[in-house]
Amino acid sequence: MTDSPVWHPFTQHALQPPMKRIVSTEGATLIDQDGNRILDAISSWWVITHGHRHPAIMAAIRAASERYDQIIFAEYTHEPAEELARGLIEVAPPGLTHVFYSDSGSTAVEVAMKMALGYFHNTGASRNRIVVMEHGYHGDTIGTMSTGERGVFNAAYEPLLFAVDRLPFPHMGAEQQTLDAFESFCRSGQVAALLIEPLVLGAGGMRIYPPSVLADLKRIAERHGTLVIADEVMTGWGRTGSLFACEQAGVVPDILCTSKGLTGGALPLAATLCTTAIFDAHLSTERRKTFFHSSSYTANPIACAAAVANLGVWKAEPVRERVAALSAMHRQRLARFADDPRFAAVRQAGTIAAVDLKVPSGGYLAEIGPRLRTFFKERGLLIRPLGNVVYLMPPYCVTEADLDRAYDAIEEGASLVRCGV
Repeated sequence: MTDSPVWHPFTQHALQPPMKRIVSTEGATLIDQDGNRILDAISSWWVITHGHRHPAIMAAIRAASERYDQIIFAEYTHEPAEELARGLIEVAPPGLTHVFYSDSGSTAVEVAMKMALGYFHNTGASRNRIVVMEHGYHGDTIGTMSTGERGVFNAAYEPLLFAVDRLPFPHMGAEQQTLDAFESFCRSGQVAALLIEPLVLGAGGMRIYPPSVLADLKRIAERHGTLVIADEVMTGWGRTGSLFACEQAGVVPDILCTSKGLTGGALPLAATLCTTAIFDAHLSTERRKTFFHSSSYTANPIACAAAVANLGVWKAEPVRERVAALSAMHRQRLARFADDPRFAAVRQAGTIAAVDLKVPSGGYLAEIGPRLRTFFKERGLLIRPLGNVVYLMPPYCVTEADLDRAYDAIEEGASLVRCGV
């Protein structure tokens, strides 16, 4: 226990020792109150892309703070938001033409679902079902919990959640079952949208599926007039090897959600991009067709300025080359686990690497998770296993030596698990 009044996320304080304070950050490193340098091997929950405190992004934040604080976005606009919207449309899959700002990945997905339902409501079509993939995770608001996997995360809130239709995960060799299930749902004529994490299901265990499945799902959706919402909150900004994961499938979603790496991880900001057809369905002289969504901090100018700077980093620096290099480093180091009987499902998608530790009891609440977290922390590594799933998702500035430390620790940790330590 601790005397601190702070209630931390995803933390059981009855089991958690007092947390050390981080006093500064730089590159791929966190520095704690005792001067210990900790490798941020998961990008502080997947948000830090280029590295902590990238100079260009920090400079943009300082400059914007000299001119702006929050501005009501229902009455006015401002240059950081306008410039960012134009920049996002330029780099996003072609065909996305409008940008709606919010504050987090969860709210970006909430916005997307409301856009989809509003589209059909305003065009006079009776469609209100959302289809998702099992093991998916889209956030912790009521709407996004409803679309995520049901279990320990949301059991207490079940009375508040709405029903969705779930596709089986497209395991290798069983992809057709996923496609057939989606086809069946769409035939009802009630499906408004497919909400999906492209290529990688993050919090659901870093489950990876091929781009061909995403492409086939999009073709089925188009055939039945169903919208596709790509939740690129985690998969965007280079994580899977391309700027957005949808690119690898040649898919242009009707709605795309982005957050996390949008500002390079420096400040909270989210954007939901959509097609002209969805915007136009809400464009009317009838005020009742207005898109009724907002938050007090919509399009915060300082956060938007950070995101504009992030776009500048992608243009001015060899970020794609860094992503490719990191992907190659993972591939080389993962090879050691391929035939190791202690591991299963050795896998990678771009800068994301994951393995399953073979333990008697898996799943998120597997006891091995907290034990491994402590083991990694003692070795100066921030790695948070998802139960028995150990993954790495470091910033793109990580060095080979840093990665070697992380992979060596994973191997050592697996040995301790086998010995029952």
